[in-house]
Amino acid sequence: MTEYARRALVASPTPPAQAARAELADAWEWCPLDEADLVIALGGDGFMLQTLHTLLERRGPIVPVFGMNLGTVGFLMNEWRRHGLDERLRRAKAFKVAPLTMTATGADGRIHTLPAINEVSLLRETRQTAKLEVKVNDRIVLDELSCDGILVATPAGSTAYNLSANGPILPLASNLVTLTPISAFRPRRWRGAILPDRARVTLRVLDAGKRPVSAVADQREVREVAEVSIAVDRSRELTLLFDPDHALDDRITMEQFLA
Repeated sequence: MTEYARRALVASPTPPAQAARAELADAWEWCPLDEADLVIALGGDGFMLQTLHTLLERRGPIVPVFGMNLGTVGFLMNEWRRHGLDERLRRAKAFKVAPLTMTATGADGRIHTLPAINEVSLLRETRQTAKLEVKVNDRIVLDELSCDGILVATPAGSTAYNLSANGPILPLASNLVTLTPISAFRPRRWRGAILPDRARVTLRVLDAGKRPVSAVADQREVREVAEVSIAVDRSRELTLLFDPDHALDDRITMEQFLA
């Protein structure tokens, strides 16, 4: 059993999330986010990602997050219920999620370093097919990939953009990442790869002047990149709390059986 003495309450700006926030505001004592040892997040998956990025970017320890769904899908959230929150927190199951770090070098030489919890994706900016060199650690594994783009996804993100691009679903504790092409043209038979999460993936844009490419870490975009390096950062692990009957690993497993 874990006790969380100092709790922060954050909510999406949507009307349902704000209404739920108003219901909880007077039910418990809340503290500012910077002083909390637990965050209650009200909203959908997009707001959960926003909250997790806020925690990654602030100084100090990264505290656990218990989300309640007031959005659409709510894959990363628990069911919204006002009552019984103390008991739910005592029984909650913790899951560790290690984010990716994207280091993108722009065509202008500027370097951008951004975290990603779901995935890092590279996408063509024009109608011209992107051409990419793909390197794993220090070895070139594809001299030239012609495609609309490519992404590296964590297990937590493998059921999101990665799945829609026909990438594999990864178990949460697998210590793997998936490298998934988006509409690959050449080599035609290449469908991606599953890599150990200690691997570093480097993607170099070929003919960047004619075929510009953008890089996106979750929702944050860097345009006209020349090279992007991606690796898991275990020094900044995030903790998500789930009700025992709605655990994230079970959700990821069951996604494989949905019609």
